[in-house]
Amino acid sequence: MGDPSTGKLDGRVAIVTGGASGIGAATVERFVAEGARVLVADLDADKATALVGRLGPSAAFLRTDVSKEGDVAAMVSEAVDRFGRLDVLFNNAGFGGALGPIAQTSVDDYDITFDVLLKSVFLGVKYAAPILMAQGSGSVINTASVAGLRSGYAPHLYSVAKAAVIAMTKTFSLELADGHVRCNAICPGFIATPLAFGRPDATDEQIDKMRERSEGAQPLGRVGEPSDIANMALFLASDESVWVTGQEFAVDGGFSVGPSWSKWPEPFRTPRPIRHHRPPDR
Repeated sequence: MGDPSTGKLDGRVAIVTGGASGIGAATVERFVAEGARVLVADLDADKATALVGRLGPSAAFLRTDVSKEGDVAAMVSEAVDRFGRLDVLFNNAGFGGALGPIAQTSVDDYDITFDVLLKSVFLGVKYAAPILMAQGSGSVINTASVAGLRSGYAPHLYSVAKAAVIAMTKTFSLELADGHVRCNAICPGFIATPLAFGRPDATDEQIDKMRERSEGAQPLGRVGEPSDIANMALFLASDESVWVTGQEFAVDGGFSVGPSWSKWPEPFRTPRPIRHHRPPDR
């Protein structure tokens, strides 16, 4: 479950979309450990049921297709009806989306990619914001990506959608602030999950090999783990971030900043005396 509980979310109620596995499951576990009651919204009933079974009465599952307005409205209503309130919405559900060249991308693939990655965020905020603003507190957290900050590390539409999630986070935060509700985005880097591997059915052994191959891509020397993102989600859900809104947080081991010092060109890393002409003193 991660670090020992400090009760940072005692009495709070959260919704985590895509909460059955990966980043979502790690966040659900962390939120429950910190005292929250959590609604797990996901399409994978088997994984979600197993997770909720481990966590006990502080967690519940509702099968939710986040691209469908009716499902998202029902998700928010279920959280309030079951637990009596809502404090945190973590719009985390996602997938890799359309692959391949632009000319070979169908409109259907375009539509489902943006429905899952972007419209779902809009729908979540649409139905959660009135509740949060009416009570005068709350936190909306959106999963974006370093692919929304830098091009070339994900498929075209995934990168575009995640950049739009960041923009949506910023503009929505201004309206939500009128009700003292915060809205921020997390931009994960390479996280050791099946999504990062590119295959939802990736095995633990395959993910371990990905860790080994990709550990050098980050200045901090390892790929991220779901718990790394859960830690940031906890900060944004808790009172420790009460004066933080409209921001995107890269949680990526330094990847989005640049290459490790050891990978810089050798002349940049070798100290040499600087030879230049100084004007004569006057």
